Order: sequence, then structure tokens, then C-alpha cells
Amino acid sequence: MQLAMIGLGRMGGNMVRRLIQGGHELIVYDQSADAIKAHAGKGVKAAKDLADVARQLNPRRIVWLMLPAGTPVESTIEQLAPHLSRGDILIEGGNSNFSDSLRRAESLKAQEIEFADAGVSGGIWGLESGYCLMIGASESAFKYCEPIFRTLAARDGYAHVGPPGSGHYVKMVHNGIEYGMLQAYAEGYEILHASRDFRLDLGQIAKLWNHGSVVRSWLNELAERALSRDGRLSGIRGYVEDSGEGRWTVEEAMRLDVPAPVITLALLQRVRSRQEESFGAKLIAALRKEFGGHAVKPTA
Repeated sequence: MQLAMIGLGRMGGNMVRRLIQGGHELIVYDQSADAIKAHAGKGVKAAKDLADVARQLNPRRIVWLMLPAGTPVESTIEQLAPHLSRGDILIEGGNSNFSDSLRRAESLKAQEIEFADAGVSGGIWGLESGYCLMIGASESAFKYCEPIFRTLAARDGYAHVGPPGSGHYVKMVHNGIEYGMLQAYAEGYEILHASRDFRLDLGQIAKLWNHGSVVRSWLNELAERALSRDGRLSGIRGYVEDSGEGRWTVEEAMRLDVPAPVITLALLQRVRSRQEESFGAKLIAALRKEFGGHAVKPTA
């Protein structure tokens, strides 16, 4: 099939490569001329702007956006929509808030343009192994684009989870679960690393746990790779960013009165990681000194 990919970063670029390998024809566009140049070639045509993206596509147009959530997605849709026609399909594959996807679907519906939201998991490994795609769309839009989803996905790795908005909703909760899993591994390996009784080879333990253990997983396979290279992770600062989904999952849990303590605490630990030093921890230390005479560690 023919489609356009707008956004040629780590995810979008690899998706273009996988689609070309699957025999699809791609029109590509990115704000970076170097990114466009890197992908131009057999089966790939470069567009000079968003209007040119639409001009080069044959009806019924399919445009996939792989952009950071928020303003980049919003402004691109605003600029692109006037160049699309009735029945064209716009797929948004970034980590957008599902409420934004619901709003965008309604807005585009008024112009008779189909909107689909695709939650995409698999990271940089998706090029080789295939992606997991959680797709929110009308039944007709899903069926029309299914050859694209089938090419991108791992075996049994795509599903039509519901109407527009549902794909990003499912991906939001998926990433919330990911927060909790990552935090559990982090805490376990930190205990092993901190042991005063044993000098443990964390790479060896990670490899061991990947064979028959109930905690084996792809995440632990990645832990094995990282810890085998450097068991102390000495070149990495303990600063952990979040792209929004964990926060939104916690907000949704609160809205639904669903207790989600693991995901909530995992989110808060990420926020804590960004502080050079916690003022709250300083206050606790000061209070312990005041009421119990406990020693405090002075600043350097």
C-alpha cells in the first residue's frame, strides 16, 4: 500500500524501513532535511512540505504521524487537514493523551476525515522484531489499513481495540504497567547491588533469571544486556524522565476510583530521580535531629 510517514525519528524512521521491507510505498516528511535525506531511496519519496505530502498520495490517502505528543501533533494536524479529502485516514502513532485523540477524531469527523490512534510498543527493537500495535479506529478504517498494521506488527502483535481514542487509552495503561515493572526490577537490583554480605555479579544474576525464573521477561533480558556491560552502571546518571502516560494512568485510576499504588509510587520515584537533592529529605533529617537528637550529614 501507499502511505505517508510524518516524523522520522527513532520510531518513525524504523517504521519506514520495516514498511519498505514489506513492499509498501512511502512518502516521507520531517522538519529535518537530513532525516528526509537519510530515508529517501527505493520505495521512498521525499515531500518538501505537508501540502506536498497530500499531493503525492493517491486517494484514499493514508497519513501516519509519528511525532512527540502535544504541540507537534496538534500543529501538524491543523496544517495537514486542509489538504486532505473525504475518506482519507490520519493515523496518530505517538504517545498522545487519549482525550486529545477523542477530540481530534471528532474534529476530523466533521471534515469527513477518518482518525485512527495507534498505541505503538516495541521501541527501537521494533524494526527487527515487529511492534505491538493497539489500534483505535472505525471498523472500515481499520480494515482498510490492516495490511500496514500486519507488516509493522510482530506475529499476533496488532489488534483493533475499539473506536478512535481507545488505542491511546490502552497504550496509556500499558505504559503505566511498564512503570511499575521497571520500578520493581530497579528496586530488586539495587538491593543486590547494595549487599554488604556478598559481592554479586548482577549481569550473571540477570542472565540466570532469564532461564526458567518466574521473573524472566524481555525487560529482564534488557537488564542482562546493560548489567553485563557494566554491573555498576557507572556511566549513567539516575535521572528518569516520563513522557506522560504514567501520570495519565494515575489520573484515570483516581477518576475511576481504582487503587493503583504500585504505578503511582513508580511515577513518584521517577519525579524523585530528577532532584539533585530532596528538600523534603532534608526536612525529615532536621526534624529527626530536633525530636530525637539523631545525627545529620552536613553539606560539603
